[in-house]
Amino acid sequence: MKNLTQIICLFLFVISNVSAQQEKGIIGANNWLNGWTEFKPGQVDYGEPTQILSGNISKDTKLYKKETYLLLGSVFVTDSTTLTIEPGAVIIGDYKTNGSLTISNGSTIIADGLETDPIVFTSNRSVKKPGDWGGLFILGDAPINKYGNKSSVDFNLKPTSYDHISYGGDNIESNSGILRYVRIEYAGKRTKNQGYFSGLTLAGVGHNTIIEDVMVSFSQGNSYEVTGGDVNLNKMISYMAKGNDYSFNYGAQCYIYNSLAIRSSFVSGVNGSRCIALSSYNEKNEVDLTKNGTYVNAQNLTLINISNNLESEIKMGLVKEAIFVDNDTSIDISKSVISGFNPAVVLDEKIRINNESLEKIKFTEMYFNNCNGNIFKEYNSNNEDLENWYGNSAFFNVYSKSIDSETFIDIKNIKRPDYRLRINKIIASSKN
Repeated sequence: MKNLTQIICLFLFVISNVSAQQEKGIIGANNWLNGWTEFKPGQVDYGEPTQILSGNISKDTKLYKKETYLLLGSVFVTDSTTLTIEPGAVIIGDYKTNGSLTISNGSTIIADGLETDPIVFTSNRSVKKPGDWGGLFILGDAPINKYGNKSSVDFNLKPTSYDHISYGGDNIESNSGILRYVRIEYAGKRTKNQGYFSGLTLAGVGHNTIIEDVMVSFSQGNSYEVTGGDVNLNKMISYMAKGNDYSFNYGAQCYIYNSLAIRSSFVSGVNGSRCIALSSYNEKNEVDLTKNGTYVNAQNLTLINISNNLESEIKMGLVKEAIFVDNDTSIDISKSVISGFNPAVVLDEKIRINNESLEKIKFTEMYFNNCNGNIFKEYNSNNEDLENWYGNSAFFNVYSKSIDSETFIDIKNIKRPDYRLRINKIIASSKN
């Protein structure tokens, strides 16, 4: 009888560990990266284009899996048109003409791929490199904090009407369509005066737009640029961006959940790049400070800098902070992992370290791993006040110095990496 009881207890222990999940970082009973992602897109042959997209798409249009489409120059979906993209369709950005796709304000994109049949935006070059083509713009009429509540994207897109590149308004519930099971590869071309394109730009996008299971890889600019709007992001992946992984600006109101940023010290831009860059403006005089500043609510993120020799790469100046929080912004991030950065977080030098400011900058139930310092104020090497604040047991933050192979399930698997935390392998403390 005693042996039977032991066997039952052992069985229940095994079952509970099989079904258990880590609560921090990206979560899921299964590895949700399987099936639709691609971590070696340069080795995939998407074939030659069979159809050309150019100029304005002003009538409802569907793109099919059986065809391969070339974005020739700046392509705009205009006049309240719906562009529907079939699962498995491939859209290629032209290198020579800086191909790009803009979903203009009032129009809609339905790019609803499948886990087994994702939609792919990629480069048309035989040897693909970051910045081969422009990127994807989605423009809506949700609020921004600029004066007049309106703005425009430029990047030398050459629209036939200013309306095709304008965004902003007062419609929080704006619906620009669906992006689901979509990959965007090798975007982010450099422009002469406006810097780099982002892989995916969401400008004035409202929260009825569905954006989930999207992977931006090898972008020369930012992977994701969220400018104003009120948007929900779920199961996003940024992989090896030279710019920032997630950039939020101009009063963006964003909830981002169960998402991932994977960096390398040797891929970042010249001035360094971050996983999350949070700003409310580029120039203070261009925004109305009575409007909402940028606010990000983030839960279950994994932000990781993959390194074989982090200490050496830090000494060479190759590693920056994972998160930069600018003045006049707010962030509430919880149950997330920050691993391998220098340090984990930097606050703008203008932010006053007091209760009022820090109530707008929340880090709770975090797992800070293998970072060269945790939370600092810019240009200030003494972070004792911040460590005492965020190290308080009420925030439930933990700190560790574990190597990647002990921290994550399987990040060296080229085909099917798994960036979830290992169960029962984390040795951490509530003190840094």
